[in-house]
Amino acid sequence: MHTTILVTGATGTVGREVVKQLSMLEGDIRVRAGVHSIIKGENLKRLPGVEVVEMDFEDPESLHAAFTHADKVFLITPFAADQIQMSKTLVDEAKKAGVKHIVKLSVIGADVEPGLQLGRWHREIEKYVEDSGIRYTFLRPTSFMQNYINYNAESIKKEGRFYGATGDGKVSYVDARDIAAVGVEALMSDEHVGKSYDITGSEALSNYEVAKLMSEVTGKQVDYMDVPDAAAKKGMTDHGIPDWMADAMIEVYSLYRSGKGAETTDTVERVTGRKPHTMRQFLEDHKDCFV
Repeated sequence: MHTTILVTGATGTVGREVVKQLSMLEGDIRVRAGVHSIIKGENLKRLPGVEVVEMDFEDPESLHAAFTHADKVFLITPFAADQIQMSKTLVDEAKKAGVKHIVKLSVIGADVEPGLQLGRWHREIEKYVEDSGIRYTFLRPTSFMQNYINYNAESIKKEGRFYGATGDGKVSYVDARDIAAVGVEALMSDEHVGKSYDITGSEALSNYEVAKLMSEVTGKQVDYMDVPDAAAKKGMTDHGIPDWMADAMIEVYSLYRSGKGAETTDTVERVTGRKPHTMRQFLEDHKDCFV
């Protein structure tokens, strides 16, 4: 009997990696990659056993089709103003379709009171999943190593520097590949049902230390430039990021400056049986993105 796993947000940083790792599993696993645009999901079609389906929140029929016969769901929603409502809509569809298990990508600190705004949003979604009656597992990672590619690669290549507002605060960055590996284990084993996992890397580094590692790995000088919150927010809004999102990110940066992002966990090793990627390993694997 085959198992169908729907991955929503399948073209995102973590979603794409979850689809890739699921496609490599042995056994009768059918992976359904939910994407906002079929064109953006073209590369996923090349992976073995992967079906790409369009999920349009303005089109209930597309959501119904995506969830039909899905046994399990890896739930990712975009960082958007209507993220909570989108998530609730997906949980409702999962319940109607008879989905047996939801693994939700959340954020570290979601269970902290009063916590950060970002965490409160995710906790509201977590509670909705809990109340749905569907079995669940919550993954609560810290900042992704891949964010250095997503948000800093351009300035590193052009200027040899990247910008932030974290001061010398250390953060236990985690590789999206490790988040996905924990998620795949959670999807494939009942022992993770009802659990919440804080997921970090094995070390905490400041942006200054990351810049030093980048310089060593790439062979070119890379500097971190710390800027005030106001300048960081202006930089984000100048690039089209809405005020509410910029404010939420500034709140996260403030937490990092205070040193509260440095805690590490052994979740990756405990769940997957192997150590998480280090920042040096990540940079070596993605060196071409920065030079």
